Amino acid sequence: MSDARPPSPVSPVTPAEVQALRKQAVSSLAPVAGPLQRIGERFGDAGFEIALVGGPVRDALLGRLHKGTDLDFTTNAHPEQVLALLEGWAEAVWDVGIRFGTVGARIDGREVEITTYRTEAYDPASRKPEVAFGTDLADDLGRRDFTINAMAMTLPSMEFVDLFDGLTDLAAGHIRTPGTAEQSFDDDPLRMMRAARFAAQLDFTVNDDVVTAMSEQAERISIVSAERVREELTKIVMSDHPRVGLTLLVDTGIAEYVLPELPLLRLEADEHHHHKDVYEHTLTVLEQAIALERVHEPTCEPDLTLRLAALLHDIGKPKTRKFEDGGKVSFHHHEVVGARMTKKRMQALRFPKDLTDDVALLVELHLRFHGYGTGEWTDAAVRRYVRDAGDQLVRLHKLTRADSTTRNRKRAMALQRAYEDLEKRIERLSEEEELAAIRPDLDGKQIMEILDIPPGPVVGEAYNFLLGLRLDRGPMDQETAIEALNAWWAARDK
Repeated sequence: MSDARPPSPVSPVTPAEVQALRKQAVSSLAPVAGPLQRIGERFGDAGFEIALVGGPVRDALLGRLHKGTDLDFTTNAHPEQVLALLEGWAEAVWDVGIRFGTVGARIDGREVEITTYRTEAYDPASRKPEVAFGTDLADDLGRRDFTINAMAMTLPSMEFVDLFDGLTDLAAGHIRTPGTAEQSFDDDPLRMMRAARFAAQLDFTVNDDVVTAMSEQAERISIVSAERVREELTKIVMSDHPRVGLTLLVDTGIAEYVLPELPLLRLEADEHHHHKDVYEHTLTVLEQAIALERVHEPTCEPDLTLRLAALLHDIGKPKTRKFEDGGKVSFHHHEVVGARMTKKRMQALRFPKDLTDDVALLVELHLRFHGYGTGEWTDAAVRRYVRDAGDQLVRLHKLTRADSTTRNRKRAMALQRAYEDLEKRIERLSEEEELAAIRPDLDGKQIMEILDIPPGPVVGEAYNFLLGLRLDRGPMDQETAIEALNAWWAARDK
């Protein structure tokens, strides 16, 4: 690693503010003082160094060290020596990450990871870091991603180590690298996304030299595995300030490699400016969806499914944009195209299938409500709306509400009233008909008995016919359902 590093930024941080952070750290670490002392003594008695490092130190300084937070340690002991110290002493030990120098354990009921001092760098043609063990805490801290993560607490002495002015950056709200940003991102290109993630989680400012390096090396993110990219993108989306992180990814060009659909939403305005800034609209919808997470049951905060649906709901617009007569712009069927694009992108990022299907469904249905505001829906249309949304109905309510970003107060109020009316009708029909569990009035076994046919695709056709009839007409008695089935069978081209 190069010794050169940019100077600390000029900061208005006062000694009193720094001292307040130190006091906060002592307070936050108090509940885990016992495990820290025991671990420090265990390694110290065996002749090894060990220190609490990285995220736990940063979070303790910020007062964000929660009860379930994992503790990360660094040591000069090699993985085999760490295993020997922990086995039979810790409550549980696992060595899944041992090839990268990391041993996991449970100590006093808390999950910990202990990693040997190391240096790591990417081979330009490889997706995985090459790992080499180090012997010095200073070198280990110097190879870390950002100064706010390069602070440590040696054990058992509880001595605070801050070689790169991380405490000052933390107080000032700066994201800066210990060495040069170029070298840091050469070592691990994923750090560019981590810069966006920490900016979004902490609402910090990323230093200009870091932003410049991200822009110059954006293409290098393509060598990182889809799984690692997905994890960082998820953390950005699930943060308190996702706009901050997403904007940084777009502005530096990194989004073109990890989520290219997002920068494409920055459509060129038509000469008459008859369509909205789709990119800005999308970020606003995301923020409005976040505000609705705690509204309506079931609440889920934060809600990855809803947030991804809000972020991706309009990605079909660039492909479907058409300039009409009179300077108007249309995006016909962008929700259908967007749903297909959503599936493709989420599959490429290795998101779970269930999550991918749910997000794509919400994208496909996000415009369905707008037909309700222009004319009275029949009960059949309401039933189909509920049926198609399935277990995503509550999220669809929230996404549809969030999608209203009009500044026209009169129009906004009209949309609000229309949706409230639709929700009341859904509630009323649900009570009367149990909409969420709608089934045809005859089941598959009855269909086979009435038509005297064996199991097969035809039974499914008959089932779907009866389901459509049920949605259109509501419940039917068995005699009427049998009569309708026989009429369908008689008219069917066999």
